[in-house]
Amino acid sequence: MENAQMYDDYTTDAADTKNKYLFEEYIDFAEFGERVTSNIFENPHVKDVMKTEQFDLVIVEVLMSESLLGLGEYFKAPVVAVSTFGTISFIDYLVGNVSPLSYIPHMSLPYKNPMSVWQRCVNVISELIDNFLVNYFILPSQDKVYRKYFPNAKLSLNEARKNVSLVLINDHFTLRQPRPFVPNMIEVGGMHIKQKPEPLEEDLQEFLDNAKEGVIYFSMGSNVKSKDLPKEKLQILLETFRELKIKVLWKFELEELPNKPANVVIRKWFNQPSILAHPNVKLFISHGGYLSTTETIFHGKPILGIPVLGDQFMNVKNAVKAGFALRMDLKTLNKEEFKQKIEELWTNPRYSNAVKTLSKRFRDQPLTPMETAIFWVEYVLRHDGAPHIRNAGQDLSFWQYHNIDVYVILASCIVVVFTLIASLIRFGKKIICASSKSTKKSKKSKIKKN
Repeated sequence: MENAQMYDDYTTDAADTKNKYLFEEYIDFAEFGERVTSNIFENPHVKDVMKTEQFDLVIVEVLMSESLLGLGEYFKAPVVAVSTFGTISFIDYLVGNVSPLSYIPHMSLPYKNPMSVWQRCVNVISELIDNFLVNYFILPSQDKVYRKYFPNAKLSLNEARKNVSLVLINDHFTLRQPRPFVPNMIEVGGMHIKQKPEPLEEDLQEFLDNAKEGVIYFSMGSNVKSKDLPKEKLQILLETFRELKIKVLWKFELEELPNKPANVVIRKWFNQPSILAHPNVKLFISHGGYLSTTETIFHGKPILGIPVLGDQFMNVKNAVKAGFALRMDLKTLNKEEFKQKIEELWTNPRYSNAVKTLSKRFRDQPLTPMETAIFWVEYVLRHDGAPHIRNAGQDLSFWQYHNIDVYVILASCIVVVFTLIASLIRFGKKIICASSKSTKKSKKSKIKKN
């Protein structure tokens, strides 16, 4: 089965509204990542490239695909890792980045600073659970693929994960919260967005230009397709749009949509950034993917988020916290609430004002995100992998990195010092007691003589 088909099957399953336990989801992630990466290495074109080509640089997205990092040693080329959703512990690990849990919320949590004691407790527990699941589900399955397709590798998978020259993360401090980064972790949030939107098809341009009352744009992205939504949910969406009588552009992956209202236009694909850039588009109903969220902030449109999987839940929660979004749960989606939230976002200016403020901050950068990414990739090439910006912490063991050995030595020294002090005190007391006894004896002998 090709990766595209596997991905479609995976996202179709995600559109199902049945609940899964966290462990089940991670097992699914691990199995999916193992199948996809194995499929890449088994692809005849990839096999041919690995036999016949040589490269100066390898760029790899690292998400359930860590085994691909072996291509760096294989081609004897520096590796640039790409994270499409920002950073998390297994991304931090690649370059030894720090994410203090005291003020950096876990990706799945919508907390803001300052966090309460309880929130910090939840934050630490979330990080521990996440690390456990990654290390005992995701990485073992990737290590299996790594050892199979790089049998002669000198580096272990763990060492290959540290053999990364640069990480480009799809994030920016205006989109979340300011936080520290090591020199070779670079923010390029919005790299995929063109500063000048591409022109729309003539009929769509006319449709939007004439929609003076405004347009809703609705897309569940490429992860979850609208055609795969449960029938009862589709019916709720259709009935709501029919009652609102607001023009809707809906990314729907079939040619026909039964019972489609006259005010709804469907297409299998829209040029999303160009749609969002149009001034008559007033609302984006979205799954909350980070690329879509970044686009809607860039173009200043409020969101009604309907998250389905992965980081979408966190993205939508953060958008709600930032004041430019409302959230719907696909499992409990009903017409009354759906209609009410659309009307609230449509009529209350505070949502559009909030996102326009964010847009102004996000756009205020010395270079475009793409220019920034190009500069740093070329920097790595110019400086032979740029080892001089590598974090020294990458060469330390867990014990050394966290100074556990130092704390053990210091604790031992403290114990030794206190033991010596206690011994000296006891010794001193004995001397005092002995001196006191001898004094008493001498006094008694003097009394007897008298």
